[in-house]
Amino acid sequence: MMTIRKILVPTDFSECSDGALEYGRHMADTFGAALHVLHVVQDPYTQPWAAEAFPAALGDLLAQWEEQARKRMLDSVPEDRRATATVATRIGSPFLEIVRYAEEQQVDLIVIGTHGRGPLGHMLLGSVAEKVVRKAPCPVLTVRHPQNAQVAAA
Repeated sequence: MMTIRKILVPTDFSECSDGALEYGRHMADTFGAALHVLHVVQDPYTQPWAAEAFPAALGDLLAQWEEQARKRMLDSVPEDRRATATVATRIGSPFLEIVRYAEEQQVDLIVIGTHGRGPLGHMLLGSVAEKVVRKAPCPVLTVRHPQNAQVAAA
């Protein structure tokens, strides 16, 4: 029998991520699992335009982005779950950091939102969720746009 002790919900603060967080919270309650909420700040220096757009050091700006993300994540976790939920931020490539975090924390399940890009956007940009599904060290539950979600109220 599989035991689910840790559930990771990566978020980019989109509607899809909010839907995944709703699923993750309900699953954590159902299984008595610890809830981990992760936001990855995309490292601007990995983007081709970064050298022109950010000529100065980004240390302070990245720290501000991380702090803003931490506050948004805490606000998204119900007050009665904040004591047991883990909120974390990382800087880097989103799918790599999600997979790395899941490995480091020995996560049992990742619940991640999918974005409804068209075929061209998917071909050009890829999908973080798809890459996580392929590389994750544990099962991954993908959650479609919230209008398609069927989460039962507790």
